[in-house]
Amino acid sequence: MKKLKVGVIGLGEVAQIIHLPILESLSECYEIAAICDISPRLVQWAGSRYGVHQQYTDALELVKQSDLDAVFILNSNEYHAACAIAAIEQKKHVFIEKPMTMTQQEADAIIEARDEHGVKVMVGYMRRYAPAFTQAVQDVRDMGRIQYAVIRGIIGMNHFFTNQTSTVHRFADIPAEAAIERKTIHQRLMKQAIGEVPQEIYNAYSLLLGLGSHDISAMRELIGVPNRVVSAVQWQGGSSMAATFEYDGFYATYETGLDQNRRFDAHIEVFGSTKQLKIQYNTPYIRHLPTTLHIGETVGEAYEERVHRPTFKDPYTIEMEIFHESITQDKSLKTTPEDYKQDLTIFKMMVDQMLITYKPQ
Repeated sequence: MKKLKVGVIGLGEVAQIIHLPILESLSECYEIAAICDISPRLVQWAGSRYGVHQQYTDALELVKQSDLDAVFILNSNEYHAACAIAAIEQKKHVFIEKPMTMTQQEADAIIEARDEHGVKVMVGYMRRYAPAFTQAVQDVRDMGRIQYAVIRGIIGMNHFFTNQTSTVHRFADIPAEAAIERKTIHQRLMKQAIGEVPQEIYNAYSLLLGLGSHDISAMRELIGVPNRVVSAVQWQGGSSMAATFEYDGFYATYETGLDQNRRFDAHIEVFGSTKQLKIQYNTPYIRHLPTTLHIGETVGEAYEERVHRPTFKDPYTIEMEIFHESITQDKSLKTTPEDYKQDLTIFKMMVDQMLITYKPQ
């Protein structure tokens, strides 16, 4: 098995809890050969912890390292496109955490660069690689006509879970000008994505890019792309929202939000005439909590309920194994930049509906 040398850009919470430990555990597949973060002390800590000697505080320097096969882009959303394109232009394959980009224009630029240089680009939608989810996709196709679907993602803040289960290293050495630059880029990209809108709508769009991208991406694979967004509303300053999607012959409702409750309530449920399927997710920040498939079905005179738990292997690990196979065996990917662009289209449709019903809060 070919071992890929990878560089990791962004060493924050998700990298420390998820990506770095998994890359280390998949030692037959990957070698962490370079790391980068704008926090010098964080780079030093990660370098010491994982034995990585090639350390950078400038992502554009990391991608030039000649022996790298691939680059993992785990930094702030505002820099995803620039880092991805820089890596692609250096003939590096790219794994990029969701949201891949904030705008359609950035996504198109990544696609153009990928096609020009002939590399793989994978978007990190780990929920879609959970075996319970992939089983549900097949079951939905086999169950016949859909009557209704519910997509839900209402969770407590991530630190509610990470503070009790992980140690995340943070250092107060990020240059002040970096924070100013990030804010400036963020504002520019938000306006490019959805125009001049009230702050609550910007907040709602940010929530969709983050938590919502998991929900909508999985919804698309499970039941398809909706014909239109019938309605969408936001409240609590954009931290809660609900929407109704129209499909051929049925409707789906979506609800999402952040609160102060220390639990993770995320699922997708699909109803047929005699069978319903529910994919239940748990927080990804505690690895190996299983994704489960709950099935309720009428068989003859009886109603049966069962729970399918295929594995305790976390979907982050599975998607990294698939990324390795896509490069070493030239296999196609399902979470591509083109696939991601469909989420941005749906988000914009939702924003347009929110503007119709917007009332200052």
